[in-house]
Amino acid sequence: MSKGSYLQPHAVGVLVSEHTNPFEMGVATEIFGLDRPELPGRPYHLETCGRGPVEMRQGFFTLTPSAPLAALATMDTVIVPCHPTPDRPSPPEILELLQSAASNGARIVSFCSGSLVLAEAGLLDGKRATTHWQYVERLTRRFPRVNVKPDVLYVDDDPVFTAAGSAASLDLALHLVRLDHGEDAVNIVARRLVFAAHRHGDQRQFVDPPTLASGSTPSVAALEEFVLEHLHEALPVSLLAERAAMSTTSFHRWFKNQTQQTPTTVGDRSAYGGGTGASRIVG
Repeated sequence: MSKGSYLQPHAVGVLVSEHTNPFEMGVATEIFGLDRPELPGRPYHLETCGRGPVEMRQGFFTLTPSAPLAALATMDTVIVPCHPTPDRPSPPEILELLQSAASNGARIVSFCSGSLVLAEAGLLDGKRATTHWQYVERLTRRFPRVNVKPDVLYVDDDPVFTAAGSAASLDLALHLVRLDHGEDAVNIVARRLVFAAHRHGDQRQFVDPPTLASGSTPSVAALEEFVLEHLHEALPVSLLAERAAMSTTSFHRWFKNQTQQTPTTVGDRSAYGGGTGASRIVG
């Protein structure tokens, strides 16, 4: 696989089929298809590959691919932006083209549910991979030979790369630019996007919101009562967060929203009347 250069663009093919997700396809277009006047030459040449016109997801618009479906097999990088029908098998022709591209040395990339397509083609067997959190159970159950990483943004198991849903596609796309052209190039592209140039692939996809006991609502008054009952102790914020059924980060955010102060500020001795032996809330 050629990584390309500013003199000879790296060929990127995006699979476009009926009901493809516009966002993930747009990520590929934005990163690898648009001209970058800030960079010398043209690092990438992108083609959308399919049989058109193709109706995109929910029928908001149709798209006419710029290249035939068979062109996928000739690309340096092939991107599968999603699995449009994850409950049904992919067309055999698409799976065969992906296998041909891989045999020809192409870099194979999936965004979101596109990992299911790669798994159907056998391209994830024995490899680490991720997918959108909604499809983790399905990928794990249907393809036991895949080493599924359920809670990461993207996985680099060169030459196969998989990203979780939506915004994680941007993270992986920028990671590929970094691999191909270095930090300076990816910083330029990320700045143009107003997006972080680097989020680690092993960063969590999704943080669950705090779950409280049924019918319960955290209150500053209840926490204050707890603090007053433990005036002779140094109380870590993490303990208060646990009592409120929140992560420490969420607790800081919630507490400041409720009081316009931080927990440690409110926990100063003066905040609770002070006095010898008054408790302290510590970070």
